[in-house]
Amino acid sequence: MADTSLSLLQRIKHSDDSEIWNRLDILYRPLLVAWMRKYDVQPSDADDLAQEVLWVVSKEVGTFEHNGRTGAFRAWIKTILVHRLRTFWRTRDRHPRTADGSDVVRRLAELDDPASDMSRLWDDEHDRHVAGQLMIQAERHFSPETWNAFKRVAIDGARADVAARELGMTLNAVFIAKSRVLSRLRQEAAGLVEHATTAGPEKKS
Repeated sequence: MADTSLSLLQRIKHSDDSEIWNRLDILYRPLLVAWMRKYDVQPSDADDLAQEVLWVVSKEVGTFEHNGRTGAFRAWIKTILVHRLRTFWRTRDRHPRTADGSDVVRRLAELDDPASDMSRLWDDEHDRHVAGQLMIQAERHFSPETWNAFKRVAIDGARADVAARELGMTLNAVFIAKSRVLSRLRQEAAGLVEHATTAGPEKKS
């Protein structure tokens, strides 16, 4: 069983457990395929390229150092993505253009630039996607009562006293449920996303 005291990124770096790598695949493959498609890659090729990106991650993650840099892992994944896309189009005998007619080579340069709008879009989509997938994976570790209390307060923005009445729980039980789920999400997400959940603050009366 994986050591739950470690973040998912730490377990990926220090384990060859197939379950951990399957989780990485589930987390990242849909995101990578979606971004391949933005650069005029056909669905079958997009899935193959996503697999290549994940293969590089599996081989090189042991040398990756986060060092507390904001967005370090997502930037590293993006660098691998850009490299694979450039290699892919370099081997094709045509000048690629995206669906809107723009030049793929130019747009890849924009994606590679950390200060560009395209790079910021990657950051936003990465964090939303990964946080959402981590929430889906986390739900099975909690009772329906605990998860529903967390969801009503942290995601839906309901006041804790309102959620307690709706769910037939004590106010303290609602606070504990929210704390337990957020703690797990933040732990799992450490190093992968900047925010463990997109949950908003609890509403005040």
